[in-house]
Amino acid sequence: MARPAVGAAPNRCDECGGYEYGGAPVCPACRALVDGIVEDEWSVFLARVGAVGERDAAALAEMVAAEPDRHDWRVVDAALDRLTCPDCGDRLARGPLGCAACDLAHGFRYAAVETDRPGVPWGNEHGVRVNVSVVRRPHVTSADELLARRLTLPLLLAGHLPTTAEAQRMSALIRQAPAARRAQVAAEAVEEVLRRTAG
Repeated sequence: MARPAVGAAPNRCDECGGYEYGGAPVCPACRALVDGIVEDEWSVFLARVGAVGERDAAALAEMVAAEPDRHDWRVVDAALDRLTCPDCGDRLARGPLGCAACDLAHGFRYAAVETDRPGVPWGNEHGVRVNVSVVRRPHVTSADELLARRLTLPLLLAGHLPTTAEAQRMSALIRQAPAARRAQVAAEAVEEVLRRTAG
């Protein structure tokens, strides 16, 4: 379940009809793709360090969470998924907004390493990472923010990086549109970016 290649055209999801990854968290197929971004890198990490068994993986998850600045962001996110919050009992950093331990862990996750792939604009990986984080923690953001982040994720995964003006324009369009039309307006804005970058 590899990420799309840089420059690849986004594919349509057979389940939700939107672009793959962009239907998360509601579409199960898209949600699995988004989780795969994190899980695939965790598997690579475990193979690299030679971990075997659940005890090794649990110890590694604790170690990674304690030193996020030494690991790729996907490894850090996967490690947090394997730890239980001592306060709320959810996966660490995925609990409700206001859970002190989850909020702290979520903040520390941003110390992790972000490495742009060859051929992408500087900052693309940060965009991917932020959008993945929002999509995987939908309960702590606004519906409009979630809509914008999930619909632009396929663009970022293909190596595009909307300009600040494009991102601000999309946010304004979403906010100004009637609630019933927001998803359509956002999808049209994504299509416009795809047309502009296709060539």
